[in-house]
Amino acid sequence: MSRTIIRSWSTSAAIIVVLTAFLLALLHFDAPAAHAKTAIPVVSTGSYGSGTLGSWQGNNRVISSGAHVRHVVATNGVVLFGDSIAVQDGEALGRLLGQQLGTTFAEYSWSGQPTSAAVDAMASWAHAYGLPKRIVMAVGSNDIFDPPAFAAQVERALRIAGPGRTVYWVNVQVSRTDEPTSVQVADQRNSEWINLQLEQVQAHHANLRIVPWAEFLAARPERMHADLRDGRHTTVPAGQNARNALILQAIRRG
Repeated sequence: MSRTIIRSWSTSAAIIVVLTAFLLALLHFDAPAAHAKTAIPVVSTGSYGSGTLGSWQGNNRVISSGAHVRHVVATNGVVLFGDSIAVQDGEALGRLLGQQLGTTFAEYSWSGQPTSAAVDAMASWAHAYGLPKRIVMAVGSNDIFDPPAFAAQVERALRIAGPGRTVYWVNVQVSRTDEPTSVQVADQRNSEWINLQLEQVQAHHANLRIVPWAEFLAARPERMHADLRDGRHTTVPAGQNARNALILQAIRRG
């Protein structure tokens, strides 16, 4: 009788050991996989490595009134279409142009907008108010997410402006320092792609002037840190002053 009881307990103990080992094995293989799914989310870098352009319509903007735009056109001043860099730097550019050239100034700057949206705004102003002889385009940084679409928008802007106006286009330098290294490399590659397209369009349009912001920064490596605060936006006042001075210089040259 005692032997039977001992054998029964031995069998039960063996079953418990097997079940415990099985449960531990499940925990060993399943838990890390589940943890990995939540700890390492998949982030899309888009078709060109820089990610995708998010919603920008709710972002900060600086848009001159219709009455002021009409005044600038009537006095043959300068109009600017820009993105977030121009939202920050446009007012200072207007003051600089007024002080140095005695010219009036109006702007349509919207943080996050791609070139297509800026050209849409140019078309709207051309229809509603007309355009002066000098137009500054400070857009392209947000086209790193879809570089192939850029050249067509430059061509569209030049058609709207017409051959009797001069378009001053600031080229781009983007390599966002708050992104992973692979994305920074993609940003740089896509910036160069955009700038190459700008040069190719310029070869066919005598009234297109390129403001060489990217070349200015590349000429001295320390400028990337002194004049850019995040790999894209200008520092204030150093980067802002340098970029606006390049635009002024281009306008002076005609």
